[in-house]
Amino acid sequence: MSANYFTVAQRNGHWWFITPEGQPFWSMGMNHLDSATLRYPESGSIWQDTYGNSHERWIKEGVAPDLEAWGFNTIGWTQEVVVRGAAKDQTYEGMHRHSRSWTHEEYQWADMPYCHLLPFAEIHQWDVETCYPDVFSQGFEDWCDHVARDQCARMAEDPNLIGYFYVDCPSWAHVPKWNPKGPWFDPESLKTQAGRDELAKTATRYYQITHDAIRRYDPNHLILGDRYEGKTLVPDEVLQAATPYVDVMSFQYFGMPEEICPDFQRWHGLTGKPILLADACAPGRRTDTYAPMARALRELPCCIGWHLCGAYLRNRCRNHGFRDERNELIQPLVEKATAVNHGTHRWVAEVTA
Repeated sequence: MSANYFTVAQRNGHWWFITPEGQPFWSMGMNHLDSATLRYPESGSIWQDTYGNSHERWIKEGVAPDLEAWGFNTIGWTQEVVVRGAAKDQTYEGMHRHSRSWTHEEYQWADMPYCHLLPFAEIHQWDVETCYPDVFSQGFEDWCDHVARDQCARMAEDPNLIGYFYVDCPSWAHVPKWNPKGPWFDPESLKTQAGRDELAKTATRYYQITHDAIRRYDPNHLILGDRYEGKTLVPDEVLQAATPYVDVMSFQYFGMPEEICPDFQRWHGLTGKPILLADACAPGRRTDTYAPMARALRELPCCIGWHLCGAYLRNRCRNHGFRDERNELIQPLVEKATAVNHGTHRWVAEVTA
């Protein structure tokens, strides 16, 4: 990959993203940015009065200045949960939906480093309506080529793009108990060599096809791959299949640092890849756990960043965020995150001087 784009490297025993300018970069990301929260009926004329019904103004005058002020240096996964059905008696009621992804133009308006999720396969652990793909079919190859042609070709020369995610919490061998679809592979089958071999064969094909589709249109940017659910079964066969085709191992992991860090070390040892905590809140969503979490992660040599499960705006589905539906700041979260994030910037400067 070209030095004009983000890369990864190990320096003095610690892994880092490396900026196009050659500087170590520990990614502090904000996930879930959806302006529709400001357009609830009860929000009144906030959206029109503040941003003139302009998404460009919302990003340029709201999102980007806020993230910079709060010490975030990355836009993570932008989609936000907007409909979430209830699980009752281990059965699922309703549907689960996320807002759309940001477009290339929206990232340009933000003018800061970002990661983009590519919709190669709808195998998220929360998806209840989409079938698992036949990754050996011509149709899957054609779909992946279309996704890359549609999105990667437009982003291929953007120095602000860090890299591409795939699936949010792929259900290779797990799903939540309430999901009627079931996992792609029965965990019981993985107790046999034949089952493990079939999983490895399928995963290898999946990661090869997705990798090759990206590289046809974008030889420049990092592949961050699937965002695995760290608190469930993540088969070694899947991680090993991904290893030749991704640059970073990405995980969602809601837990304490003493849970997360040993698992990150093991997965790093298995794959040799740096690890990104691609989605997690401070444990318990408590402000007093924010600093210990950041400190433990940044001091872990294999960890190259933490993307916060925000959201930027608190909607009525997630019910957590940095601003509310009337665009008012939510304290003391903003104060704590700002202090810790800027402290992390100082730490990076000190340890890389």
